[in-house]
This record gives sequence, structure tokens and C-alpha cells, in this order.
Amino acid sequence: MSEIELDPVDFVTIGTVGPKGQRLFYLQAGARGQIISLIIEKEQARAIAETLSEMLDELNRTLALSNDMPDMARMDMELRDPVEGRFRVSRIGLGYNEERDLVLLVAEELVILEEGQDPSLVSPSVVRLWGTRTQMRALSLHAMDVVKQGRPNPAHNGRVLNYWI
Repeated sequence: MSEIELDPVDFVTIGTVGPKGQRLFYLQAGARGQIISLIIEKEQARAIAETLSEMLDELNRTLALSNDMPDMARMDMELRDPVEGRFRVSRIGLGYNEERDLVLLVAEELVILEEGQDPSLVSPSVVRLWGTRTQMRALSLHAMDVVKQGRPNPAHNGRVLNYWI
């Protein structure tokens, strides 16, 4: 188990590597020259986008916060090299520290137990990413764009959809 905390991040983004239908999705962030890339599922990217958007909207309403809308033309949302997945993500959590006005994104490693392995002896790795509301709003907007760039119907995942016997 390892715990990594980037506080605060210089950048945070979601991107893909590979052709449509075979793309790998990555959540990537960096701070002070360190880059962390995590493998996520397409639906996790969608959930991050939607949940961040809802959370930020709610924070703006309830706390009367200043505008967090980024100028996307000025945001560099491309993945940075090297894109090497540290681990595949199982769970993602979000939080907000009002005192620091920073959003927390927590990603936990997917651990697959071997037969007979005691789950209490396994500790997944965790990455904590602290970013501004503007950075997280940009992540939300960009992630939704990345998700939409795939096939119109993700059920067409290279499988035969209709057949006759």
C-alpha cells in the first residue's frame, strides 16, 4: 500500500490513450514535477464529470462562492508524458475543504484478491488530489467531452449486436 497526496495539484485531467473501442481512460495529475496517472473506466470518467459538476454547483449555491467557471481555451487538459498507469481505480471520493477552498479527489486502487487471500491483510493504494474549484470545474467539463468522443452507443463494444439463426 502506498499513499500519495498532491496538495495542491498544478494540473488535473482525464484523457485517453488508444483507438476508439480500445481506449484506456486515465485520471492524471501533477505537482512540483511529479506526475501521477491512474487507469479509470469510461463510466468512472463520466461519474467524476457529473458528480464534480453537481458538487460545485451545490457549493456555489449554498456557500455563495465566487465564479469557478474556467476559461477552457487557456486550460491545458492534455495528458502529459509519461502516461504510465500506477494502478486501476476501484473507488473515487470527493470532498471540499471550505477553510482552504480546495476540492479533494480521492482514488483508491482496485485490489483483486487471490484465492484464499485474507482481505484484511490487503491495503489498497490511495491517491489524494487537492485542486481549486476552477481546476475541478475544468476537469468536469473536459471529462464529459472526452467521454462523448467515443462511440455513440458504448454497447457496440466490438460485440455482435444482432444475429439470426
